[in-house]
Amino acid sequence: MARPQTDLDAGRKQLVELVIEQIQERGTSALTMTEIAARAGMSPASLYRYFESKEALIEAVAEHWFQPKVAIMEEVVASDLPPRRKMFEFFARRFALMKAEWDRDPVAFATYVEMGTENFEVIRSYIDLGDHYLSEIIGEAMGDGHFEGLSVDETLSLVNQMVNVYVNIGAMGQLMNRLSTDKLARIIDAIFDGLSAADRGAKSVSGLRAA
Repeated sequence: MARPQTDLDAGRKQLVELVIEQIQERGTSALTMTEIAARAGMSPASLYRYFESKEALIEAVAEHWFQPKVAIMEEVVASDLPPRRKMFEFFARRFALMKAEWDRDPVAFATYVEMGTENFEVIRSYIDLGDHYLSEIIGEAMGDGHFEGLSVDETLSLVNQMVNVYVNIGAMGQLMNRLSTDKLARIIDAIFDGLSAADRGAKSVSGLRAA
C-alpha cells in the first residue's frame, strides 16, 4: 500500500534536516545513502522510497535553503514598486535574510556554501531563475528610459557583476561584516543614474603612466 503524500512529505522534511546536520559535520563529499539510512534508523531500501538518489537528496536540501529566497523574488517582482526601488528590494531583502542566517549560524551558512560549490549544477536553476526575475525588473526600468543603448542581457550581466557580493554566498560569507543595505542602496542608485552604453571617457583617457 502506497504511503499517503502527507507522510511522504513529512518523512522527506525530516530526512532533509538530518542530511543538513550530517553535511555540517562531514561535508557533502562524505555523504552516502547507506550512512544516511543508518542515521535515520531505517534500511537503505526505505530511504529510497523517499529519495531515489543522493543527488535527489542534495536537490531537496538546496530547495529547502532557496525556497524563502525565491518567495522574496516573486513577491518583489509582482509588486507595484518603481523599478529602482524594486531592484533594491530584490537584492536587499534576500541579503537581509542571508545575513540573518549567517549571524545565527555561520557554520551552517558555510555548509551551504560548500554544498553549492561542490554541486553547482544543482543550484544553477535557482541562479537562472534569479536572472529571469532580474531581467523583468530591467525591462521595466528600460521602459522608464534607463540603461540607454544597452540590451537586457548586457544590463543583466553588468548589474550582476556590480552586486555580485550581495548574492554570491561564497563571497558574502568572507565579506559579511563589510556589507550593508546602505551600501547596496548606493550601488543601485549608481546603476540607475549612470549605467548606459554611452562612452564617458574611461577607455579614452590618455597620458597615463604605470607606477
